Amino acid sequence: MADIDIATDAQPGTVLQLAEKARFKTVPTGIEHGTVTVVCDGLPHEVTTFRKDVETFGRHATVAFSTDVAEDARRRDFTMNALYARSDGTVIDPLGGLPDLKARRVRFIEDPNQRIREDYLRILRFFRFHAWYGDPQTGLDEEALAAVAQHIDGLSGLSRERVGNEVVKLLTAHDPAASVAAMRASGALMVVLPGADDRDLAPLVHLEGMACVAPDGMRRLAALGGDSAQDRLRLSKTQARRVDMLRSEATGLRGPAELGYRFGETDGQDILLLRAALLEQPWNDSVLEPLRKGAAASFPLKAADLMPAYEGPRLGQRLKELEQRWIDSGFTLTRDDLLAE
Repeated sequence: MADIDIATDAQPGTVLQLAEKARFKTVPTGIEHGTVTVVCDGLPHEVTTFRKDVETFGRHATVAFSTDVAEDARRRDFTMNALYARSDGTVIDPLGGLPDLKARRVRFIEDPNQRIREDYLRILRFFRFHAWYGDPQTGLDEEALAAVAQHIDGLSGLSRERVGNEVVKLLTAHDPAASVAAMRASGALMVVLPGADDRDLAPLVHLEGMACVAPDGMRRLAALGGDSAQDRLRLSKTQARRVDMLRSEATGLRGPAELGYRFGETDGQDILLLRAALLEQPWNDSVLEPLRKGAAASFPLKAADLMPAYEGPRLGQRLKELEQRWIDSGFTLTRDDLLAE
């Protein structure tokens, strides 16, 4: 756990006094908004005073401190996300979120249109929460979906970092296929990732289960495709390169052994899973042996072995030719065999 969030009716000044009296380190991370970070045994605890909205405009709001937990709860997005617990474990449920949580029903607090207008990122959070916590058998909340469709244009004004963060979190759920399909039906998918197609996502999730591999956001993003995911979602360079590599190699012709050699066992298996999903083929564990063999293989030649007979571009070209022959031989050709060619 990276941090612990605590809500209280105590004002920030009182929180500071109590924490310092207990000899805890305090950091006024957002004291004007009621938040004080209290560090205990190296673990940060964000302590925030109950608040109520006085005026809202987009993500920003004028707030006032409150002593009423229900007023604080109404500032949140979903009923299941407005639950509190006392130090003895007693659950406080001011807005009826516990029945929704037990039913795995993701529902906006009060008016979904108002909640979305307060922060359009809540559209993506709605799909993400359903992917993680919703019941796939009952579908998504109809009132929420209607509000999402009405405010879909609001997504275009969000920072791409925030959008990318939500999309990647959504895709790492156990099975996000139903949520992503709902995103597509509502128009949200085309706004955040133009050109994306979710038809291969459900088959990929099924194959992942057969292969017993953990969810991976980049693998699943590669299944969606789309125009310039790196720019649209502000992926890191490492993430973007991996998505491009997975997508390109999944539509290529390299066999398991060569994929293992060139990309390693993990990425090689991801490529094969994605390829099977794209081609609507079943998963076969028989690919794992050559994949692992390739991942463990080491090319026996170095550039110096071909010099001075080959130099410059000819050296690089000859090295690639011999490497491919070695791969095609099943990694059986020795250094002497290759030099004799």
